[in-house]
Amino acid sequence: MILVLTCLDDSTADMVIGHLNKRDARVARFDPGVDFPGDAELSAWLGRFPPRGVLTTRSRRIPLEEVRAVYYRRPTPYPPGNPSYAERFAGTQARFGVGGVLAALPCPYVSHPWAVTAAEYKPLQLVTARQAGFEVPATLITNRVDDARVFAIEHGPIVYKPLRATPYTGPDGEPATIWTTQVEPDELDETINHTAHLFQARVDKKADLRVTVVGKRVFCVRIDSDLLDWRQDYDRLSYMVVEPPPGLADGCLAYLGKLGLCFGAFDFALTHDGVPVFLECNPNGQWGWLEDATGLPIAAAIADLLLEEVP
Repeated sequence: MILVLTCLDDSTADMVIGHLNKRDARVARFDPGVDFPGDAELSAWLGRFPPRGVLTTRSRRIPLEEVRAVYYRRPTPYPPGNPSYAERFAGTQARFGVGGVLAALPCPYVSHPWAVTAAEYKPLQLVTARQAGFEVPATLITNRVDDARVFAIEHGPIVYKPLRATPYTGPDGEPATIWTTQVEPDELDETINHTAHLFQARVDKKADLRVTVVGKRVFCVRIDSDLLDWRQDYDRLSYMVVEPPPGLADGCLAYLGKLGLCFGAFDFALTHDGVPVFLECNPNGQWGWLEDATGLPIAAAIADLLLEEVP
């Protein structure tokens, strides 16, 4: 049994499940944040090893000891929406109960949720990237406006980027996205004191590289656009499958090894001299659109990785 933890409308996970189904793998899909407890039941006995238990969903009865691999994609947070205090309490119990039981399963994960959570912190990403041998832009994380101004003088032009993608509502009440944005020195004011900000020296780039690593397989795509942050408009992008620059594949594998991951979606800025500069690594990043655009067999590679340990 291969357990897929993700939300219902995850078309990217559907691509992997399609490959698993073609290979006659037993697959169960479960979204803990939505399915439990309304559409699912769990009992687990932990006084022995390996743990024994049964997870029952609307369509599957899953003996926990039969789970041979878990694909951790994008499950809904516990609990979804704007919960009451009682719902928040119940959601926390579900997270640490159901989530804890599943995280304790003695089987491979792609990737384990605890490793994914740790690897989402950008400061850890930047430190690990340097340890893996990558070039990293000068970076400052601060809530001190004076330090931000000095950084801008020493390393300008600089950019601001959120430390984590977070739901945000603009002045008009509509959902908004904060992209990586160049910041001018006269824009650095006392509002910096309100929270932590990440400022970084802007890389003089000629293109971007999106490097998707699955196990030991490295898929490298050059992205050309006129955008500072290419995620801002996918219609203005062009793609080319390329060989990774020398040393990049080994560096990516070393990076994932340090953080206990077997998947990573890396973003590099490619300088005019051909040097890849590390920007970030999303430990659970999107790749479905990239497979559609380039034909790279990323979904098949993930299916291969999940099936490696299944007898």
